[in-house]
Amino acid sequence: MTNSATQWANDLAAWGIPVEILEQAPVSPWIHPPALFTVPSEIASTPSHELAREALEHGGSILDVGCGGGIAAFAVTPPATHVVGVDHQQAMLDMFADTAVARDVSHQEFLGDWPDVAPLVPIADVVTCHHVAYNVSDIEPFINALDQHAHKRVIIEIPQQHPLSMMSAAWLHFWNLERPANPTSQDLLAVVRDLGYDAQITTWDSPLGREVSFEKQVEFMRIRLCLSEARDTDIAEFLQSQISSGTRPLSTIWWDK
Repeated sequence: MTNSATQWANDLAAWGIPVEILEQAPVSPWIHPPALFTVPSEIASTPSHELAREALEHGGSILDVGCGGGIAAFAVTPPATHVVGVDHQQAMLDMFADTAVARDVSHQEFLGDWPDVAPLVPIADVVTCHHVAYNVSDIEPFINALDQHAHKRVIIEIPQQHPLSMMSAAWLHFWNLERPANPTSQDLLAVVRDLGYDAQITTWDSPLGREVSFEKQVEFMRIRLCLSEARDTDIAEFLQSQISSGTRPLSTIWWDK
């Protein structure tokens, strides 16, 4: 691995939850609730979507890796006329397929982890991968497989800092546990460039994610913090004490073939 890729893996490892906390967790904290990934009827345009749309000016296909419900793909249909979704959760692929049918868009779905499933997946004009990279320790083959599946452009969208950074104050409050600061989107850009890709980066602010009820916010935080339902009142009080900017800083890393 390149030095930047080794550093990326080491930095991600530092986000591990201590064993003594994990062992007493009522349920696994590594959750991705499908309800947070549904596709709205109107998808607000973002720099990532605009870059994909630009490369698909005359139509074509888009491959969405770690697709969830498929917002990254369906934001650009049209001009895209065929969408391909890859995800390791069948529930996400079911949402992806249902949305494609509802929008009358040609589609394919592939269940599995990237890049393990990559040999089965067709090449597309544009490959997009939103909010996945911080889950990938072995980042070089992941990026290379994205590039190998694109005819025209690769687009990676991630927060400028690790997404769990938003919960650092909560970990300190409930567990007296300091959370790391790295890696960042600039670190991922270094990995991509060290692999030989002429990548560019755009930074921007996005509204916070999909609105969910306050009760669900408490539930999700409880699970991610490895706490029991008995702490729900404490969690609710903590959430109410926090001041939110209403936005989160994101980065779009992209390169052409």
